[in-house]
Amino acid sequence: MSVRILRHPRRLLWALSVLLASVALVGAGGPDHLPPVLDFADDSGIARTYSAAGAIDLSNPFFQSLGTNGRACATCHVPSEGWTVVPAGVRARFDRSDGLDPLFRTNDGSTSPDADVSTVAARRAAYSMLLSRGVIRVGMTVPKGAEFVVEAVEDPYRFADVTRLSLFRRPLPTTNLVFLSTLMWDGRETLEGHALHFDLAHQANGATLGHAQAAEGLTPAQQAAIVDFEGALYTAQIRDSRAGELVAAGANGGPRALADQDFFPGINSGAGASRLVFTLFDAWAGPGGTGPVDEARRAVARGQAVFNSRAFLGSFTCSACHNAPNAGSQSRMIFVDLGLASEARRTPDLPLYTLRCLSTNQIVRTTDPGRALVTGRCADIGAFKLPTLRGLATRAPYFHHGGAASLDDVVSFYDGRFGIGFTPAEKADLLAFLRSL
Repeated sequence: MSVRILRHPRRLLWALSVLLASVALVGAGGPDHLPPVLDFADDSGIARTYSAAGAIDLSNPFFQSLGTNGRACATCHVPSEGWTVVPAGVRARFDRSDGLDPLFRTNDGSTSPDADVSTVAARRAAYSMLLSRGVIRVGMTVPKGAEFVVEAVEDPYRFADVTRLSLFRRPLPTTNLVFLSTLMWDGRETLEGHALHFDLAHQANGATLGHAQAAEGLTPAQQAAIVDFEGALYTAQIRDSRAGELVAAGANGGPRALADQDFFPGINSGAGASRLVFTLFDAWAGPGGTGPVDEARRAVARGQAVFNSRAFLGSFTCSACHNAPNAGSQSRMIFVDLGLASEARRTPDLPLYTLRCLSTNQIVRTTDPGRALVTGRCADIGAFKLPTLRGLATRAPYFHHGGAASLDDVVSFYDGRFGIGFTPAEKADLLAFLRSL
């Protein structure tokens, strides 16, 4: 099916993203709408986005440039890249535009707002973090009354100081949002006393003013339209290159079943929580055929069992933290310090901040204080939220700073971090499962 070029220049960003990403359209659309199902290839097979709204409405403000620098929400949240951006896609856009695509703006896309972008070579250096890790620069300050101060900064880009921190973070996907208990890696858009819809509207407005450099905020109607659009999106793997269709032989993969999955904040938490978080591939467990597809399906089912039940550190499992049924998000507003931002794991392309906790004089060196820049608490230094796991294969690299290039790297990190001791077979099965989400 061909994609029609849209009548309105403001929608050109989205039209180009569809054309250049080879998205397959399932069903009939129209001049201002795409069908409700979009398929796109990834390294593991094919992922699918399903819109419960019945269509992908290209007239939605999500696809419109409402600021002053040419960006729309879709600039950093590309459907074929898991509704975020991935380095391969970023590099392709740089090469096509010589680094002039709206994604490449110095207000947050470059390593410093003062970076030289006068030539193609200079732009390639200025946007090196975006090109290599798919991260956006976030500027934050220490909140008033914080339990800590910033005593020293080592910034390879010579911009950040003790009064203004530069943090490099992956844009989170604008799909599967109904399974969130908190917004943003550090929860700063989760506003006390408000529901998710309000928080998402507030975040959309802030992104338009900041990332898109709008002169004025969104209207209430624009905010509502963006939130309604995003809230209807569900993304998941639909076909695995080894196991085939993920809705075959009784399996419940793909986004359509995900759209019917129950969720509310706190679901499956507390003393009575079940560790059997994922049941998508129960039908593939046990004996069956002897062909390569049959064995690949059994591997996915075994990996699901590893995720749900493989114990470490006593009684912990992967599903103890990623507890939202068949979604894998954390259903409560919990932030975890995995040591990802510690000085020991710093790479030369990341700034390093020396913090001192005032009551104890404890020194903490970190590449990103995380949640602590919202709460001001020393206990929250380096803590981040746990993201939803569906559609994982579409959106490498992983973690808040894009520090894990592949799912193999993610599993290896957890294995080493917690001393799990996965056998080669367990690791292979777990990876087969994660790629099928």
